[in-house]
Amino acid sequence: MGPAGLGAALLALYSVRASLDKAHVVLVLLLVVLLGSAAGGRILGLVLAVGGFLAFDFWFLPPYNTFVVADPLDWLVLLSFLATGIVAAQLLARAQREAARANTRAQEVDRLASLGSETLSVARADEALLAITRVMANTLEVSKCHLFPVRSPERTVSDAIPSGAQSDDLATWVALNGGTAWTLMDGTTRTEAPSGSPANVPAVARALYVPMRVRDRTVGVLYLADDAGISLDPTRQRYLDALAHYAALGLERLRLTGEAEHAEALRAADRLKDALMATVSHDLRTPLTTIRGLAHDIASEGDERAYVIEDEVIRLNALVTDLLDLSRLNAGGIPLTLAYNTADELMGAALQMVGGAAAQREIRASIDPADPLLVGRFDLAHSVRIIGNLLENAIKYSPIDQPIDFTVRRDGAMLVFDVADRGRGVPESERERIFAPFHRAPSQRPDVGGTGLGLAIAKGLADAQQGTLTCTTRDGGGSVFTLRLPAADLSTDFA
Repeated sequence: MGPAGLGAALLALYSVRASLDKAHVVLVLLLVVLLGSAAGGRILGLVLAVGGFLAFDFWFLPPYNTFVVADPLDWLVLLSFLATGIVAAQLLARAQREAARANTRAQEVDRLASLGSETLSVARADEALLAITRVMANTLEVSKCHLFPVRSPERTVSDAIPSGAQSDDLATWVALNGGTAWTLMDGTTRTEAPSGSPANVPAVARALYVPMRVRDRTVGVLYLADDAGISLDPTRQRYLDALAHYAALGLERLRLTGEAEHAEALRAADRLKDALMATVSHDLRTPLTTIRGLAHDIASEGDERAYVIEDEVIRLNALVTDLLDLSRLNAGGIPLTLAYNTADELMGAALQMVGGAAAQREIRASIDPADPLLVGRFDLAHSVRIIGNLLENAIKYSPIDQPIDFTVRRDGAMLVFDVADRGRGVPESERERIFAPFHRAPSQRPDVGGTGLGLAIAKGLADAQQGTLTCTTRDGGGSVFTLRLPAADLSTDFA
């Protein structure tokens, strides 16, 4: 209802002016102002309020057909009508703005809810990304929408830019610099330094490249294109900000899913390797036993080559035993007999085990004189094997004229066994890797044989007994291998 409506109302009121009270006229004119404000906005409401004010004075207040006000109280009526009309128009306009803003927010929520339903309804991360691109294209009203993950550390796009994009140089620039780039309708380009989302998109932009970030790290590039041009008003800009964040999370999910699948594939391959190793190691024992028995029989007939065969069978059988034990350790199935044993018993058994290999080498074994009776709770046989491996390594890699120090002491709740040599030592970068199966440090002597399983088995046996096995550098050169096993207290455990 506009000026025409106001005129119609005035004519109707004028026709019955003699029978109307001032309040009747005011109420009808206020209704016209409210209807006009609702239909045409605040400006129209203000125009109708002023027009009604003048018409009310001219036609409905004596003396009629003049703007003279005879009764001073009529000014109160006039000014009250004008103020009420203006305030009503303002309040109605504000309410309309709030309603429009609420409607916009509701649309944004609907868009985000649509995005959520699209992404949650798919199981695969790559399908979720396709769903996100569909929602973004519909929401932003563009014909093309693509997401390009980036590779680290090169920070280049990992997928080729599809047909329609000008070149992959802009996407690579965005990935490297974290800024925003546009391709204009005339084919020229524009870039903007990193400052959040693009603020002033050119009205004639044909393509837009936006960085997608997760925790201040660029994980991909969002590519939008439309031959008719891209224009982002504030509402669409908010859509872009929110949807680009969702898209970045989708790319991060895709990356994490790929890493998880790769890790699971490696675990499956590792389990298969362990199973195969255990099976082959177990099945090799029977033919090795047969070969050794036949070699022994042939040796009894005087053929010295049989002794060579028997020695090689013994070496191969030891390797098979190591492989079988390693597979059991990896599977957590190696049997343990935890019991109370003394440190000197363990040291004596280990020295006896390496007695043949030590030959003329000096091994200086000692127990802490402050506590000569050290007791621990561990598997004696497996612990002897650990110490034996450490002593054999020290014998192999240390100079023949240098003694090997073998000591034990108590440190809190643990017994600490140290095997220290004067060899080349182990570089710091190798101190963890030397405990990996089949790994040998580059600093080790090339003329020393071995499969690289001894330390791996020793560490596995230590871990299985709630102990630890570590390697450190010895002062003056060499290495110190430290085995820690749970200690026992005579006063409490044997009370």
